[in-house]
Amino acid sequence: MTVLLPLILPLVIGYVMYRFSAWQTAQHLDSASTPLRDPGLTPVMDRMAQALELPKITVHIYDVEPVNGLAAPDGRVFLTRGFIDRYRQGIVTAEEIASVVAHELGHVALGHTKRRVLDMTGQRAVAMLLATVLSRVIPVIGIFIAQYLTSALGAGLSRKDEYEADAYASALLVKSGIGTHAQKSLFHKLDKLTGVGGANTPQWLRSHPKTADRIAAIEAREARWGV
Repeated sequence: MTVLLPLILPLVIGYVMYRFSAWQTAQHLDSASTPLRDPGLTPVMDRMAQALELPKITVHIYDVEPVNGLAAPDGRVFLTRGFIDRYRQGIVTAEEIASVVAHELGHVALGHTKRRVLDMTGQRAVAMLLATVLSRVIPVIGIFIAQYLTSALGAGLSRKDEYEADAYASALLVKSGIGTHAQKSLFHKLDKLTGVGGANTPQWLRSHPKTADRIAAIEAREARWGV
């Protein structure tokens, strides 16, 4: 048991930290969000709901300015007020908004939000173990190396999830009759909308794939599907 303690303890600490973070996130989203009700978005949301054989798709507006969408740990889908403002200003179309919702639904349907509990717990455990080992071999610097390595691991897992959610969104948009054009056109706008191009970030530390790579993946699917 003494031998296993250095492995078990980081796992337990990591799990507790993640669960607390998830609880905090849910509480914050509850207090800072309202249901999305927009007549202009209803038709595209209804088409996706019909494709999924659901009575409706519920989306919430998270009252913050940055342009983003997110799938909460409890499975709810959120769009930021900044995103909805861009739609109401005519910068983003209803179909492009639908592509974001489809992407976040992909994260939920594919279990990414639930699996993240294990991913984050494992990453924290690995970080603590590496920091302990490396700091003995390379004092001070070893801790930073451990953080860098685990950040690269987490970024790689996140990019994989993003590609999978993109593929789910493409399939849902095609099935809904909306098509993948809006998904691609939004990606063309995305870096400017978010203000985070990440041009200076090494690929292995990116939590999201490069925009050009995501568009290329959509076009490859279009070619395979003949759409």
